[in-house]
Amino acid sequence: MSILDDFIQINPTGIYCKYGDFYLDPQQPVKTAVVSHAHADHAVSGNKDVYCTQATREFMYLRYHRSAAQVFNIAGYNQPFKIKDVTLTFVSAGHMLGSAMVLMEYQGSSYLYTGDYKLQHDATCEPIEWVNADVLITESTFADPNIIHPDPIEEIKKLNGIKSNILLGAYGLGKSQRLVRMINDHAPQKKVLIHHRIMPINQIYERAGFALGKHQLYGRKLMKAQEEFVYIVPPFTFNSYIKATGVKRLFASGWKNLQVNREDTLFISDHADWNDILEAIKEVNPKQVWTLHGNGTHLKTHLNNKIFVKLLN
Repeated sequence: MSILDDFIQINPTGIYCKYGDFYLDPQQPVKTAVVSHAHADHAVSGNKDVYCTQATREFMYLRYHRSAAQVFNIAGYNQPFKIKDVTLTFVSAGHMLGSAMVLMEYQGSSYLYTGDYKLQHDATCEPIEWVNADVLITESTFADPNIIHPDPIEEIKKLNGIKSNILLGAYGLGKSQRLVRMINDHAPQKKVLIHHRIMPINQIYERAGFALGKHQLYGRKLMKAQEEFVYIVPPFTFNSYIKATGVKRLFASGWKNLQVNREDTLFISDHADWNDILEAIKEVNPKQVWTLHGNGTHLKTHLNNKIFVKLLN
């Protein structure tokens, strides 16, 4: 069957599939939402029916409590389910615990929505899996040939050369847990402290069978001693420590604008870079590539009509 050019459409509410009457990662509450993962820019509160993985449900409930959704419909990886006449299957995206790409099949054609994904190894989530699809609907956050993510292990090893206490900014969900595990594995002499808002998230990881390694709840008295503490804090807290003394301030991110020291950077991203997106295209082997959440013009130029590329935003 032919690919439907209007299989998904972008509107102010989000990414809409009229053939199943559902939204992918809606930005406003809707009747039926398919949520790829629990980051707040993909998982809003107030939806009526939410389809997601079990881990995504737990994170959404932790953040939103009863307003997370009226009904959660939980599906495991590689377990097809239907919404009207569209068959959907969650496929591990490797982005964070519970993250999923969404394979959608309708009238003989298949469409793979990636949500956010990464190919780098991450001991705190399920590794990415690949499936073939006629259309790859990929995020293009870093779809630029000039952006190649460095080895995250070499990045985290930079902490070994910093002997003072460290204030480490990181997003609380997904990135912080990955950092705890990496510090334990590659800078084991460091003593990891966790902000109280992050600790309940860590507990969900541990219950899901992803051991993070040694860490403890932050206490103000602890960091008065220089014992190579690394205090992991979310962005809103990180910015409140602008005048902190006796600590090295770092922010773990793939974004250059979030790096706070010229002499010490920590480029650790949970998104696909240029080479990763090209690898995704190779593995999925699509007839068409549709791009979201970024600039797809570099891909369009690179593929040069070898594969049809449509820019959705």
